[in-house]
Amino acid sequence: MTDPQNYVIGLVFYPGMTSLDMVGPHQVFSALPNVTLHRIWKALDPIICDDGLSIVPNTTFADCPPLDVICVGGGMEQQAVVDDPEVLAFFRKQGSTAKFVTSVCGGSEFLAKAGLLKGYRAVTHWGMRQQLMTHPGVEVGTERVVVDRNRITGGGVTAGIDFGLTIASILYDEETAKIVQLLLEYDPAPPFDTGSPEKAGPDLVNKAMVYMQKLSSLKLAKTAS
Repeated sequence: MTDPQNYVIGLVFYPGMTSLDMVGPHQVFSALPNVTLHRIWKALDPIICDDGLSIVPNTTFADCPPLDVICVGGGMEQQAVVDDPEVLAFFRKQGSTAKFVTSVCGGSEFLAKAGLLKGYRAVTHWGMRQQLMTHPGVEVGTERVVVDRNRITGGGVTAGIDFGLTIASILYDEETAKIVQLLLEYDPAPPFDTGSPEKAGPDLVNKAMVYMQKLSSLKLAKTAS
């Protein structure tokens, strides 16, 4: 393990986001030496994620210091905030100085809308690849994690752990990342080999899309009521 320096990492949380997108990386980053973690939003009130989990921010946009790493995830209800001018302005401001501009899952859409992925290769949740392709200058991949210079993006939801470990290896070294992986006992052995559209096949992908659309509609209806 190399001598650690101090890093300031900011994870942007927002109402309706998918908690695991950011909880996975947060867990990895919290195990790294000399890291200051900021859970960021407009205000410090508890945020309700799309699975009902409540997360409390500790830093506001206004009070956030310059970040070494800025990161955002996706969510079933991200469309309610992804075009928010205040949110996009925050990403542009921090993205102009951060050492690494990053996302997990549908969080790539925030970066793209803020103009931070133009000319870069990136990944997102498989269900949002077509949407990400609509942004000029963004090359969309299918890997779990893509590193393109100082843009680091992770695929859908559980890729956040792979993403976090990748960043750990870049900020520190491979041995540090391996130690953290071991401490988390991150040794995936899924009960089914259907964790990507390429493995699941078109029939299951179509059923999953219908399921996701119904779930999203139910959540939006519940939010509106």
